[in-house]
Amino acid sequence: MSKDNKDNNTVTIENFLDVIWTEHGLSQNTLSAYRCDLQGYADWLSTNGATLIDVTREQLLKYIADVSKKMQVRTSARKLSSLRRFYGYLLQQGLRETDPTTDIDAPKLDQPLPKTLSESQIDDLLAAPDVADALGLRDRAMLETLYATGLRVTELISLPVNQVNLDAGVIRVMGKGSKERLVPLGDEAVHWLNAYVKKSRPDILNGRVSDSLFITQRGKAISRQGFWYLVKRYAVKAGIHESLSPHVLRHAFATHLLNHGADLRVVQLLLGHSSLSTTQIYTHVATERLKKLHSVHHPRG
Repeated sequence: MSKDNKDNNTVTIENFLDVIWTEHGLSQNTLSAYRCDLQGYADWLSTNGATLIDVTREQLLKYIADVSKKMQVRTSARKLSSLRRFYGYLLQQGLRETDPTTDIDAPKLDQPLPKTLSESQIDDLLAAPDVADALGLRDRAMLETLYATGLRVTELISLPVNQVNLDAGVIRVMGKGSKERLVPLGDEAVHWLNAYVKKSRPDILNGRVSDSLFITQRGKAISRQGFWYLVKRYAVKAGIHESLSPHVLRHAFATHLLNHGADLRVVQLLLGHSSLSTTQIYTHVATERLKKLHSVHHPRG
């Protein structure tokens, strides 16, 4: 690819990202995924005699077939979704007259059931931190908050102090797409947050100032990786040996609510899902659990 073509591709991709960020308020992680997908696609086109703007439908189909051999179905589907949005943008800008992604079927995805924990396992996990220690009390408060609210891990670690109202027992969360929601905490989470804020957090800060609710020994907001390390450590301590995802407490929150009769739309609001179909996966988790209980306890199971 000539330097001019490469530069033109980069400019086109960045202009596209600026537009979708402005219109939809996408997160930096989402924008980075789009950038990675489109840059990889542009690089592939360069070795096959095409550019982002003049690519033919046949060349696009060849690209999809090529990446599908090397990647999981979900990754291929995501890349096609990125391309659909990108070529919709080019049409709007008058840079193309046709959309080469039209009528291209996305790979069929098997929707995996999220892994979750039983209520007794959750109890063991929450009880694992040593609350006599300042950091242990912080960790207990974090775990209790996550299980009580179903927050995304990123939402939890980025919580500012002023978004938490312990008197009212609610937190204000800025979720995906800059959408704000109020989430109730429950008595147990309020208890541990109160203890953390009054006893542990001042000791950890040691005179420093931070707007972040959950902080490290350096007085900085705890990172996603740092929190996930803590979850894995406490899981081992609690005797939980399953391979857990970063959202294990979010999954448990939703599944346990549904197991106890919560309305699906209420769970959708609490989780901050824009679509009810996203939340419906948890009904399958609850159903699978009920089937297992039936097979174990029913005389004809």
